[in-house]
This record gives sequence, structure tokens and C-alpha cells, in this order.
Amino acid sequence: MTVTLTQPTGPAHTRVLAYGAARGENAVPNDDIVGPIDSSDEWIRQRTGIVTRVRADAGTDAIDLAATAAAEAVAKAGIDPSAVDAVIVATISNPKQTPSVSAIVADRIGANPAAAYDVNAACAGFAYGIAQADALIRAGAAHYAVVVGAEKLSDIVDPTDRSISFLLGDGAGAAVVGPSDFPGIGPTVWGSDGSKADAVGMNHTLVEFRDGTAPWPTLRQEGPTVFRWAVWEMVKVARRALEAAGVEASDLAAFVPHQANMRIIDEFAKQLGLPDTVIVGRDIETTGNTSAASIPLATHRLLEEHPELSGGLALQIGFGAGLVFGAQVIVLP
Repeated sequence: MTVTLTQPTGPAHTRVLAYGAARGENAVPNDDIVGPIDSSDEWIRQRTGIVTRVRADAGTDAIDLAATAAAEAVAKAGIDPSAVDAVIVATISNPKQTPSVSAIVADRIGANPAAAYDVNAACAGFAYGIAQADALIRAGAAHYAVVVGAEKLSDIVDPTDRSISFLLGDGAGAAVVGPSDFPGIGPTVWGSDGSKADAVGMNHTLVEFRDGTAPWPTLRQEGPTVFRWAVWEMVKVARRALEAAGVEASDLAAFVPHQANMRIIDEFAKQLGLPDTVIVGRDIETTGNTSAASIPLATHRLLEEHPELSGGLALQIGFGAGLVFGAQVIVLP
């Protein structure tokens, strides 16, 4: 006798229902960090557009930030936390190798026993999480999913490093994804290029640190390599995401790229030919680069400052260590 398995199916469409955010408690201006890197406020502003960045208290970790952002997103979505059956946290700064940040966050927000797992895709992590939440719900594997980008990068930065230390901040942004009567999340264009793995990443391993052959691992990057890749290659990915969604740049209400560097963001907007009607997320100026948290944090701020964007289309793209990238067009809640 042949037994046929049952395969679940879900709703035809999904959308982002709400956002939540948590930023580090402390505003750290450029003047506070330029000494160890022998730099200046003017140099940092000209190269990155950052005036100040947020960093968390010593007693606050990525899990705390993620839980705060997730709780706000669930409350704004108007659903009971127990209805959340998947929690995905994108992070590269879990204070422990295991357990996952996501399992602890699921419990803290009242979603226990939701499926929970972390995604290590650096600055593309949130876009990866949105792609997975969309697929899980449409496949019938979940009904509501919480996607969080959360980082405490101040724990893995060397204050004397001139390649990336002055860029980084701490924070978390979260989104609730659920079923929709209309397509609210476009096709995701994503991928990787491991041949450029050395361009951004940790400079040592925990094993080397344990054995006393290397100091505490910290983030490093090859700035010019990353800049060229982001400006020239990622613009192609952004265009492909627009094409996959069946929209033009002029159809967008907002553009929210990973908050890597203001020069990259401005060049992105120029290369895409965005009209003046498209509002560009520039949260980096006062938050800094928060890796996986940067897209949802920037989107959260845009919606607070421009509530008229609700219902409009936003193109979001993340790119970073791996090297990895992911982009999609979404309907803003």
C-alpha cells in the first residue's frame, strides 16, 4: 500500500504588519572615539556621514535589544504573542555560540513554543529573514513570524581599528510578517560571494583566543574593496529586485539600504535614478552602522517621521560579510 504524505499549504500572500525598534542607550559622538584611531570628527563625517552612533550599556546585550524590538512589533501588529509561531533573529553578535538569541526572545515576548532560529548573514540578515518568513508562511509552516535584526557590535569592535570601529552602533529592529489579501513582499534577490570572504569579518577565531595565540576577535574590513562592491555590484541586485517585483524606481515611496556608509547610500540613490519623491533612509547619521539591525531601524524611523509612507512600496537591500546580499520590495505597514 502506498501512503501519500500530507503537505501543508498556506496563504497566497504575506506582508509586513508592523515594526519595532530598540537602540543602544548611549549617543556616542565622533569626538568621543577619534583619539584611539588618530582621526577627527570632520574626517568621519566626510567619509561616512556619521555624526553620532548609539551604543548599549555594558549590561545590555543583543538579546535584550532584540526582545524589546520584537515586543514592540508584536504589540503594534495587534496580535497575541502566542499566535507567533516562528521567530527568526539575524545577528552576528550573540554573546554565546549557543543557545540561539531567537529562542530566548520567543520566550521573553510570550511566543513560547514558537520555532526559533538565528541567521548569520551579517548586514543582509534582515532581508534574509524576511525572505524566509514569507516562504514559511506561504508554505503553511507558520502563520505569523517575527523577524529581528539585532546587534551589539560594540562588544566585537577594537577602538583602535581605523577600518570599521568608528562606523558601528548597537540596536535591534523587528518586523511581524503575516498573511495578506494582497502581495506585500516581493520576490527576494539574494546570494553570496565567498571568494571575498576576507573583505569583512573577524580577524581571529575563538579557538586562537582560547589557546592564547591571538587577542579577542574583532571585526575588520577592507574599506575600498567593500565600497566598490557595494556601489557597483549591489546596485545591480537592487535593480533585479525591482524587476522581479514588477515595479519601477519611480513607483517606490521609500528606499532603505543597509546603513553602511552615507556615501554608499547617496551613490546608490544616484545609480538607481530615484526621483525626489522617493524618501531614502539615512538613519546612519545618528545611529551608526548596526549590521543586521540597520534596515528595520531605518524603516521604523522613516515610518515615525513620515507616516504618509504607510501603504507605499519600499525597496530594501542588505549586503555585508560573507560576502552576502539580499533585496526585496515590500509594502510598508
